[in-house]
Amino acid sequence: MGHVAENQHRDRKAVFRIPLIALLAVVFLAVCMIPAAFADVPGLWVMYVVPIALAVFIVRTRTVASSRGLSVRTVFSHRELPWSSLKGLAISDKAKVRAVLADGSEVPLPSVRTRHLPVISLVSEGRMKDPTGLTDDFDADGADVGEDTGPD
Repeated sequence: MGHVAENQHRDRKAVFRIPLIALLAVVFLAVCMIPAAFADVPGLWVMYVVPIALAVFIVRTRTVASSRGLSVRTVFSHRELPWSSLKGLAISDKAKVRAVLADGSEVPLPSVRTRHLPVISLVSEGRMKDPTGLTDDFDADGADVGEDTGPD
């Protein structure tokens, strides 16, 4: 039984992505385009490239944090970043997060914001420190290791 719990701990991951409910807005955009796209002017149906591109962007773009590292997926690329290749995380003025590699280059992390840093810290099993301090009282197993306040 302990082996199963151990495997679940190793398979822990967090997915940061645009909520799929955003596809509803894309469908609404496509419906609103019907009168213009199918007017008597030939070739206006090409306007449907915009909602299709938006849908692909929403479905494909994400960052996945796991015990192995970060997996960054954009519309046209996919990149695996093991924890050992990362120097740290950089935060921009707009609360966007970028991974800083050992060579000093930076990789933007789609859909990851500063509020997600405690989650990344927990999933990375402490390899990425949490600057907020919210996870300081948790060990790698997620168990509270704070002071014992129970009866003596």
